[in-house]
Amino acid sequence: MDTTESATERAYAFAKDAILTRRYAGGEIVSEGDIAAGVGVSRTPVREALLRLQGEGLVRLYPKRGALIVPVSQEEVDDVVETRRLVEGHTAERAAAADAGVRGPLAERLAGLLAAMRAELEGDRRAFIAADRGFHKEIVAASGNAILAGLYDALRDRQLRMMEEGTRTAERMRRSVEEHQAILEAVRAGDPEAAREAVSVHLGTAAQWLGARR
Repeated sequence: MDTTESATERAYAFAKDAILTRRYAGGEIVSEGDIAAGVGVSRTPVREALLRLQGEGLVRLYPKRGALIVPVSQEEVDDVVETRRLVEGHTAERAAAADAGVRGPLAERLAGLLAAMRAELEGDRRAFIAADRGFHKEIVAASGNAILAGLYDALRDRQLRMMEEGTRTAERMRRSVEEHQAILEAVRAGDPEAAREAVSVHLGTAAQWLGARR
């Protein structure tokens, strides 16, 4: 039997995925019963899951009505891009400044993820996105700062629902691979300034795709 905790985790994972992939659209009101039916649990764990999602700013709860899926605002897009610049510019610089014994294995892991991205240029876009996210996560994690790593995950979750259908065209994916290559080369060479600049260029491209104002 599922414990209350595991049922809550299932409801949380189900609802969050539906929000991030826009199966639940911004501005839509979803009832506890709808989620409970989709997951196969009672309403109690759904209520607990929705409280967590409200804490993350993804829903707004209305008693007896349900959960409003908070629409993506221009301010949220701008804030996500700005915060990614701060987190990833800093951690890329630190990664490139690390000792060769740390930097070398990191560069190998990054190279593997970049190869996975290249392999999916004409294939599975979800696999491409996963490798892309993993590439950046490795750099942030290399800082050894668990708070920054958690913040990065939260930022990428938010960014998922900002991506319009068809945004990741083959041309844009190839450009992304080229920009990731520049980041990898800077880390491998131990050049902190180049690493920060390569990340800045890459996130500048992301900002354009997302329609950020800054």
